Amino acid sequence: MAVAIDSKVQLRRAVLASVVGNTLEWYDFFLYGTAAALIFGQLFFPVGDSLASTLAAFASFAVGFAARPLGGFIFGHVGDRHGRKASLIWTLSIMGIATFLIGLLPTYEQIGLFAPAALLILRVLQGIAAGGEWGGGVLMITENAPAHRRGFFGAWSQVGVGMGFVLSSLAFFAAQQLPHEAFISWGWRVPFLISIVIFSVGVFIRYRVNESAEFGEVARTEQTAAMPFVTLLRRHPREMLVGIGARLAENCGSHLLITFSLFYAKARGAPTDVMLLGVALAMLADSVMMPVFGALSDRLGRRPVYMFGAISMALFGYPFFLMIGSGDPVLMITALVVGNGICHAAMVGVQPALFSEMFSTEVRYSGLAMAHEVSSLIVGVAPMIATALFAYYQSAVPVALYLAAVCLVTFVAMCFARPPAPAA
Repeated sequence: MAVAIDSKVQLRRAVLASVVGNTLEWYDFFLYGTAAALIFGQLFFPVGDSLASTLAAFASFAVGFAARPLGGFIFGHVGDRHGRKASLIWTLSIMGIATFLIGLLPTYEQIGLFAPAALLILRVLQGIAAGGEWGGGVLMITENAPAHRRGFFGAWSQVGVGMGFVLSSLAFFAAQQLPHEAFISWGWRVPFLISIVIFSVGVFIRYRVNESAEFGEVARTEQTAAMPFVTLLRRHPREMLVGIGARLAENCGSHLLITFSLFYAKARGAPTDVMLLGVALAMLADSVMMPVFGALSDRLGRRPVYMFGAISMALFGYPFFLMIGSGDPVLMITALVVGNGICHAAMVGVQPALFSEMFSTEVRYSGLAMAHEVSSLIVGVAPMIATALFAYYQSAVPVALYLAAVCLVTFVAMCFARPPAPAA
């Protein structure tokens, strides 16, 4: 009986550490996306054509995604060789420091080209940290959860990602309530500077959690892989390709329904404050629905629930942009809530269990990290592509078609997925 109680206590601690840590880590990462859409173009890049400066800011946003596979490789190796806990403390530390320093950066007007150069370096560090974070946060839960409830508990790691979105949106919403000059001068910096407090809290919590049960067993029996990435490619090439393809629709959809939609609404003259509030509500709905879809995948299987998410995302793309472009606050918020709380949540809530069940324990961190981050690299340029399409065609139709095409790739990938059947 004591062992069962200890296992439940360990699971609760793992869930808390993963949710809180992911919330704090992704608050920092997504904060940059919000700032890139709304203000970084005019602060850190040559001012002239506002569309060109926004494209430059989105390009710097994409750099973080280009760095994420490197972070996945580095911290996947650390996590598979030395433990999930050690890797997660490093990722949170790097993210917290880099975000704090962004809040201190001089602007282009003050130091010229050194401003965007420094911004890019710090964005790369954010990307490396984010690349190692997701897989470890997932495994701290799924490797402690009972098999028949892995979908439900695993989804809680994604709740932290959603709440990071919520906090970053609310932080910028609050900052924008300042007078415009104050916001441009110093107000935008506050959400970045408070990350130092966030970093301290997160590291404290992660120090207090134990190593995951499954990795602990592998370490005790000395079955860790000497070169996890090499072993991963040799044993799990199909799973890697399926994982990369499966995540494309979820990740691209998130970028277009959140980051690009902020720019699109602004270009259409829709109120920015409504969008920021809508994004916060949408990600709150996303976070609430993730465990619901995760639990549903425990009963129906991972693949059908995930496929539903990909299909619904493809079909809702065009109506989403029509509703955002209407400028009506009710329609805008409804579009954000449905797009994220249903279409996106159906995929992202199932993802932790789906991916964890694809790879063996000794290479699981590397497998999750690389599948997750290579797909991030592929669609990290989605806001930039969408902005370019909109600028050329002056319509959201090509953007919606782009999203539908990515969803089709995910649907095909899921046809080849072979996750184990849900436990009885």
